[in-house]
Amino acid sequence: MSEVYAIGIGPGAAEYLTPQAAEILEKCTVIAGYRTYLDLIPERLRGKKVIAGSMREELKRCREALDAALNGEIVGVVSSGDAGIYGMAGLLLELTEQEKYQSIEVIVVPGVTAATAAAALAGAPLMNDFAVVSLSDLMTPKDLIEKRLKLLAEGDFVTALYNPASSRRRELLEFAVEVYRRAGGNLPAALVHHIGRSGQKIEFARLDNFPFDTVDMSTLVILGNSKTILRDGRFYCRRGYREKQDFEL
Repeated sequence: MSEVYAIGIGPGAAEYLTPQAAEILEKCTVIAGYRTYLDLIPERLRGKKVIAGSMREELKRCREALDAALNGEIVGVVSSGDAGIYGMAGLLLELTEQEKYQSIEVIVVPGVTAATAAAALAGAPLMNDFAVVSLSDLMTPKDLIEKRLKLLAEGDFVTALYNPASSRRRELLEFAVEVYRRAGGNLPAALVHHIGRSGQKIEFARLDNFPFDTVDMSTLVILGNSKTILRDGRFYCRRGYREKQDFEL
């Protein structure tokens, strides 16, 4: 049986690439991915055949990768962060439903996703139940994203927002902030820009004065909940120890 590896390379910095991912990239003869993500691992591409492409060419790249595997190549398909979180792992598995590719096994290699990397930089905001939502409506209808945001705000979930805004799309970010403000008041938020890359920056805010103008596709936004604390430049969510284990300040 042929194999294709769906590899998460982390958000950018070399230290976020796991030893397992590095080992598998080394043994691959073909590496496929979005050109911007391949540019994060240039030293891993030396001596390899490369299948590179642009945004919205994911289906074409994955098919080329699977075809290469059928021709005997050891193939890695890279995604930033984790390959199974808004990455290519799911699409590769979908394609192997087709008869042509049913002999190929997709092996998912986990990576450090933006939500956990951003949370670590900001403090510990994901200490209790949390959700991850992409605000890109390329694949998910806008009204469904709005429905999910409303339910999460009502459920008092800390929520990490991927793809929060682009040059043409900012309405869903404004909607998310307003829904959380209505449900929870002037909650704290963290904005982590360019995680693991040049220009990395952490910004804290309250929903009443949310800095919309600083958000772009390289920003990970974390909206806090009623248990989230912003104190002395640290952003964290109380787990419940104080209430359950007689923990007093």
